[in-house]
Amino acid sequence: MPSITRTFTTTVRRGRPDGHFNETFEVPARESQTVLDVVSWIQQNIDPTLSYRFSCRVGMCGSCAMMVNGMPRWTCRTQVKKVLRNDRLEVAPLRNLPVIKDLAVDMDPFFEKWIEAEGFHHPSRSREDPIEPVSPENPGRVVADAGIECINCSVCYAACDTVTGNRDFLGPAALQRAWTLLNDVRDAARPSILEAVSRSGGCHNCHSIASCTASCPIGLDPMAAIAGLKRETALSCFRKSG
Repeated sequence: MPSITRTFTTTVRRGRPDGHFNETFEVPARESQTVLDVVSWIQQNIDPTLSYRFSCRVGMCGSCAMMVNGMPRWTCRTQVKKVLRNDRLEVAPLRNLPVIKDLAVDMDPFFEKWIEAEGFHHPSRSREDPIEPVSPENPGRVVADAGIECINCSVCYAACDTVTGNRDFLGPAALQRAWTLLNDVRDAARPSILEAVSRSGGCHNCHSIASCTASCPIGLDPMAAIAGLKRETALSCFRKSG
Protein backbone atom coordinates (compact mmCIF):
# COMPACT_ATOMS: atom_id res chain seq x y z
CA MET A 1 0.00 0.00 0.00
CA PRO A 2 1.27 3.52 -0.74
CA SER A 3 2.11 5.52 2.36
CA ILE A 4 -0.30 8.28 3.32
CA THR A 5 1.35 11.66 3.84
CA ARG A 6 -0.19 13.66 6.66
CA THR A 7 -1.12 17.20 5.66
CA PHE A 8 -2.31 20.32 7.42
CA THR A 9 -4.18 23.38 6.22
CA THR A 10 -2.30 26.64 5.79
CA THR A 11 -4.17 29.88 5.21
CA VAL A 12 -2.09 32.63 3.64
CA ARG A 13 -3.40 36.16 4.05
CA ARG A 14 -2.21 37.66 0.78
CA GLY A 15 -1.89 41.40 1.13
CA ARG A 16 -2.20 44.07 -1.50
CA PRO A 17 -1.88 47.86 -1.14
CA ASP A 18 -5.66 48.11 -1.64
CA GLY A 19 -6.72 45.16 0.53
CA HIS A 20 -6.15 41.46 1.03
CA PHE A 21 -7.61 38.03 0.40
CA ASN A 22 -7.14 34.66 2.07
CA GLU A 23 -6.02 31.56 0.20
CA THR A 24 -5.88 28.06 1.65
CA PHE A 25 -3.34 25.34 0.84
CA GLU A 26 -2.89 21.74 1.93
CA VAL A 27 0.75 21.29 2.93
CA PRO A 28 2.50 17.99 3.71
CA ALA A 29 3.81 17.71 7.26
CA ARG A 30 7.55 17.17 7.62
CA GLU A 31 9.89 16.53 10.53
CA SER A 32 11.52 19.68 11.98
CA GLN A 33 9.43 21.81 9.60
CA THR A 34 9.51 25.59 10.01
CA VAL A 35 6.88 28.10 8.97
CA LEU A 36 9.33 29.42 6.38
CA ASP A 37 9.59 25.88 5.00
CA VAL A 38 5.80 25.89 4.60
CA VAL A 39 5.72 29.21 2.74
CA SER A 40 8.61 28.10 0.51
CA TRP A 41 6.89 24.77 -0.23
CA ILE A 42 3.72 26.58 -1.33
CA GLN A 43 5.70 28.93 -3.56
CA GLN A 44 7.78 26.13 -5.08
CA ASN A 45 5.04 23.53 -5.52
CA ILE A 46 1.68 25.27 -5.85
CA ASP A 47 1.84 29.00 -6.55
CA PRO A 48 5.09 30.52 -7.87
CA THR A 49 3.54 34.01 -7.69
CA LEU A 50 3.50 33.99 -3.87
CA SER A 51 5.75 36.84 -2.69
CA TYR A 52 7.67 36.85 0.59
CA ARG A 53 11.12 37.67 1.97
CA PHE A 54 13.87 35.59 3.50
CA SER A 55 17.64 35.45 3.41
CA CYS A 56 19.76 33.65 6.00
CA ARG A 57 17.24 31.00 7.19
CA VAL A 58 19.09 30.75 10.53
CA GLY A 59 17.76 33.66 12.60
CA MET A 60 20.44 36.23 11.80
CA CYS A 61 18.81 38.65 9.33
CA GLY A 62 15.19 38.88 10.48
CA SER A 63 13.90 39.40 6.93
CA CYS A 64 11.52 36.42 7.09
CA ALA A 65 9.36 37.93 9.85
CA MET A 66 5.61 37.45 9.35
CA MET A 67 2.45 37.16 11.41
CA VAL A 68 1.96 33.52 12.41
CA ASN A 69 -1.44 32.75 13.94
CA GLY A 70 -1.74 36.44 14.76
CA MET A 71 1.70 36.83 16.37
CA PRO A 72 4.82 38.34 14.75
CA ARG A 73 7.61 35.79 14.47
CA TRP A 74 10.75 34.90 12.59
CA THR A 75 9.36 32.17 10.36
CA CYS A 76 12.77 30.51 9.91
CA ARG A 77 13.00 29.81 13.63
CA THR A 78 9.35 28.95 14.27
CA GLN A 79 8.65 25.21 14.33
CA VAL A 80 5.30 24.29 12.82
CA LYS A 81 4.60 21.71 15.52
CA LYS A 82 4.79 24.45 18.17
CA VAL A 83 2.22 26.76 16.54
CA LEU A 84 -0.10 24.37 14.69
CA ARG A 85 -3.69 24.54 15.99
CA ASN A 86 -6.04 21.69 15.09
CA ASP A 87 -3.89 21.01 12.00
CA ARG A 88 -4.32 24.59 10.85
CA LEU A 89 -1.82 27.41 10.39
CA GLU A 90 -2.32 31.05 9.39
CA VAL A 91 0.42 33.21 7.90
CA ALA A 92 0.05 36.93 7.15
CA PRO A 93 2.22 39.98 6.40
CA LEU A 94 3.62 41.88 9.37
CA ARG A 95 1.18 44.18 11.08
CA ASN A 96 1.62 47.99 11.22
CA LEU A 97 3.53 48.21 7.92
CA PRO A 98 2.28 48.86 4.36
CA VAL A 99 1.98 45.73 2.23
CA ILE A 100 3.82 45.57 -1.07
CA LYS A 101 2.50 42.18 -2.16
CA ASP A 102 1.34 39.05 -0.37
CA LEU A 103 3.67 38.54 2.64
CA ALA A 104 6.23 41.23 1.74
CA VAL A 105 5.87 44.58 3.54
CA ASP A 106 7.41 48.00 2.97
CA MET A 107 10.01 48.56 5.70
CA ASP A 108 10.56 52.25 4.91
CA PRO A 109 8.22 53.59 7.65
CA PHE A 110 10.04 51.42 10.22
CA PHE A 111 13.48 52.78 9.29
CA GLU A 112 12.22 56.34 8.93
CA LYS A 113 11.25 56.17 12.61
CA TRP A 114 14.89 55.36 13.45
CA ILE A 115 15.96 58.57 11.74
CA GLU A 116 13.25 60.58 13.53
CA ALA A 117 14.48 59.18 16.86
CA GLU A 118 18.09 60.21 16.08
CA GLY A 119 18.88 56.50 16.03
CA PHE A 120 22.17 56.87 14.20
CA HIS A 121 25.67 57.43 15.57
CA HIS A 122 26.77 61.05 16.07
CA PRO A 123 30.57 60.91 16.15
CA SER A 124 32.43 62.73 18.88
CA ARG A 125 35.77 62.27 17.13
CA SER A 126 37.04 62.46 13.57
CA ARG A 127 38.70 59.61 11.75
CA GLU A 128 42.03 61.34 12.34
CA ASP A 129 41.64 61.12 16.12
CA PRO A 130 42.89 58.05 17.99
CA ILE A 131 40.27 55.46 18.92
CA GLU A 132 38.94 56.06 22.40
CA PRO A 133 39.01 52.90 24.53
CA VAL A 134 35.75 52.15 26.31
CA SER A 135 35.74 49.70 29.20
CA PRO A 136 33.05 47.00 28.93
CA GLU A 137 32.45 47.58 32.66
CA ASN A 138 31.58 51.24 32.10
CA PRO A 139 27.99 51.65 33.43
CA GLY A 140 26.83 53.40 30.28
CA ARG A 141 28.43 50.72 28.11
CA VAL A 142 26.64 48.00 30.07
CA VAL A 143 23.29 49.70 29.46
CA ALA A 144 24.08 50.31 25.79
CA ASP A 145 25.13 46.70 25.28
CA ALA A 146 21.73 45.48 26.49
CA GLY A 147 20.10 46.58 23.22
CA ILE A 148 22.99 46.52 20.79
CA GLU A 149 22.06 43.17 19.22
CA CYS A 150 18.84 44.45 17.60
CA ILE A 151 18.83 43.37 13.93
CA ASN A 152 15.93 45.59 12.77
CA CYS A 153 13.53 42.73 12.07
CA SER A 154 10.51 44.90 13.11
CA VAL A 155 8.84 42.09 15.07
CA CYS A 156 8.47 44.43 18.06
CA TYR A 157 7.02 47.13 15.78
CA ALA A 158 4.43 44.68 14.45
CA ALA A 159 3.58 43.58 18.00
CA CYS A 160 3.05 47.13 19.27
CA ASP A 161 -0.59 48.13 19.81
CA THR A 162 0.46 51.74 20.32
CA VAL A 163 1.84 51.84 16.76
CA THR A 164 -1.46 50.38 15.55
CA GLY A 165 -3.41 53.18 17.20
CA ASN A 166 -0.90 55.98 16.57
CA ARG A 167 1.11 55.83 13.35
CA ASP A 168 3.24 58.76 14.55
CA PHE A 169 4.60 56.70 17.45
CA LEU A 170 8.30 56.04 16.90
CA GLY A 171 7.97 52.43 17.99
CA PRO A 172 9.99 50.19 20.30
CA ALA A 173 12.96 49.47 18.01
CA ALA A 174 13.69 53.12 17.22
CA LEU A 175 13.33 54.12 20.86
CA GLN A 176 15.56 51.29 22.01
CA ARG A 177 18.18 52.43 19.52
CA ALA A 178 17.90 55.98 20.86
CA TRP A 179 18.39 54.67 24.41
CA THR A 180 21.46 52.70 23.30
CA LEU A 181 23.06 55.81 21.79
CA LEU A 182 22.07 57.96 24.74
CA ASN A 183 24.19 55.69 26.95
CA ASP A 184 27.09 55.38 24.50
CA VAL A 185 29.93 57.63 25.71
CA ARG A 186 31.17 57.90 22.12
CA ASP A 187 27.95 59.55 20.89
CA ALA A 188 27.96 63.35 20.82
CA ALA A 189 24.25 64.14 20.49
CA ARG A 190 22.64 63.45 23.85
CA PRO A 191 20.54 66.70 23.81
CA SER A 192 19.34 66.00 20.26
CA ILE A 193 18.33 62.44 21.14
CA LEU A 194 16.40 63.57 24.21
CA GLU A 195 14.62 66.24 22.17
CA ALA A 196 13.74 63.77 19.41
CA VAL A 197 12.22 61.17 21.73
CA SER A 198 10.32 63.83 23.71
CA ARG A 199 8.29 65.06 20.75
CA SER A 200 4.80 64.00 19.74
CA GLY A 201 4.99 60.32 18.94
CA GLY A 202 7.95 59.84 21.27
CA CYS A 203 8.59 57.70 24.33
CA HIS A 204 5.81 59.25 26.44
CA ASN A 205 3.20 57.90 24.03
CA CYS A 206 4.12 54.35 25.04
CA HIS A 207 1.34 52.64 27.03
CA SER A 208 3.75 50.15 28.65
CA ILE A 209 1.89 47.09 27.40
CA ALA A 210 5.27 45.38 26.85
CA SER A 211 4.25 43.39 23.77
CA CYS A 212 7.59 44.45 22.29
CA THR A 213 9.60 42.76 25.02
CA ALA A 214 7.40 39.67 25.00
CA SER A 215 7.79 39.29 21.22
CA CYS A 216 11.50 40.01 20.70
CA PRO A 217 13.01 36.86 19.15
CA ILE A 218 16.40 37.44 20.78
CA GLY A 219 15.17 38.45 24.21
CA LEU A 220 15.85 42.19 24.16
CA ASP A 221 13.84 44.49 26.42
CA PRO A 222 12.63 47.57 24.52
CA MET A 223 10.15 48.26 27.31
CA ALA A 224 13.02 48.88 29.75
CA ALA A 225 14.72 51.14 27.21
CA ILE A 226 11.56 53.20 26.77
CA ALA A 227 11.18 53.48 30.54
CA GLY A 228 14.76 54.77 30.67
CA LEU A 229 13.99 57.39 28.03
CA LYS A 230 10.90 58.51 29.94
CA ARG A 231 13.01 58.95 33.05
CA GLU A 232 15.84 60.81 31.31
CA THR A 233 13.54 63.14 29.37
CA ALA A 234 11.67 64.02 32.59
CA LEU A 235 14.94 64.71 34.41
CA SER A 236 16.13 66.85 31.50
CA CYS A 237 12.92 68.87 31.67
CA PHE A 238 13.35 69.45 35.40
CA ARG A 239 16.95 70.55 34.91
CA LYS A 240 15.91 73.11 32.30
CA SER A 241 13.08 74.46 34.46
CA GLY A 242 15.35 74.65 37.49
